[in-house]
Amino acid sequence: MSTASPATGTIAIAMSGGVDSSTVAAMLRAEGHDVIGLTLQLWDQNRLAGKPGMPTRSTGRCCSLDDVYDARRVAETLEIPYYVVNQQERFEHDVVQPFVNDYLAGRTPIPCSLCNNHLKFDQLLRTARQIGAERIATGHYARNEYDPARGRWILKRPADLAKDQTWFLFGLTQEQLAHTLFPLGNLTKPEVREIARESHLALADKPDSQEICFIPGGNYKQFIANYLEEQGQPMPDSSGELVSTAGEPMGKHEGIHNFTIGQRKGLGLTSPNPLYVLQIDRDSRRVTVGGESELNTATLNVHRLNWISIPSLDAPLRVQVKIRHVHEPSPALIEPEGEDRVRITFDEPQRAITPGHSAVFYDGIEVVGGGWIL
Repeated sequence: MSTASPATGTIAIAMSGGVDSSTVAAMLRAEGHDVIGLTLQLWDQNRLAGKPGMPTRSTGRCCSLDDVYDARRVAETLEIPYYVVNQQERFEHDVVQPFVNDYLAGRTPIPCSLCNNHLKFDQLLRTARQIGAERIATGHYARNEYDPARGRWILKRPADLAKDQTWFLFGLTQEQLAHTLFPLGNLTKPEVREIARESHLALADKPDSQEICFIPGGNYKQFIANYLEEQGQPMPDSSGELVSTAGEPMGKHEGIHNFTIGQRKGLGLTSPNPLYVLQIDRDSRRVTVGGESELNTATLNVHRLNWISIPSLDAPLRVQVKIRHVHEPSPALIEPEGEDRVRITFDEPQRAITPGHSAVFYDGIEVVGGGWIL
């Protein structure tokens, strides 16, 4: 295991074309480091353009052609080497296809976490080493440091908790953390934009990307239909019944991929009280609906675990658990259930626990680990 990042040597910066990663490049360049800009070309934004529900041109989203142009322009301003690395095939295999398959199975995936695990850190570090860089730096709002007492790299929440991205980073390995810099970890977003202005970066006021990078317009249902058609695959028939918590039929639906836990709109049901999706059963194709209070659940199971501040979980542990990006970590007990699975029991029931999402475990500001909700 690596015990410390190299103190010297070239740093490869993951440049997405946004203000955060561009500011990282400016900061490290100003500090006198030898830096190289790298952009991973992940998805052809014109691939499904113009198909039903898809805009003819996509702009202002992470990893678009406009972002590549912006990243290159920043590299020219800072006078640093810059390369675009084509990773479209791997992105499709490791991110897009699992995204589609999860929705078809009634789960709600988080593609940004998959991208971080498989590409933005794993592949980026490999590429960096091929061109002579021993470390990578990204614009994520997070902090990492080595704890010699535990002999482990620790991932921590940033100073600006409103921009905290550690929920998306729970899959990072000790090796990746040892060779990654998060220069924005102690800064707020307004401070980052000010540094960008002082560095004469033209995109200092560029808006943040909010959408999934490979889904123009954010219409994931239409994206799935268009993607399957492009692949020559029929849309699987997962139509079935909408049922009450007592199992009573309340209506029909056209496919389980059209729903996510907690969804209220688009159910096609008339009721005196609001109804929400409570459960999606792939095998029976049943979608269970009920009142808002029935969304609250105290327990869940998590698998495909990655541990950061501890090597493994051998006994029950008190932590705080975050089950979605905007969720405040809530007190819970995690207990081992087999080699790669834990059971979580919250002190208070939580709203709309969603299979396919990640659950990340915290001890204060430290990330203990995390996994995927079953």
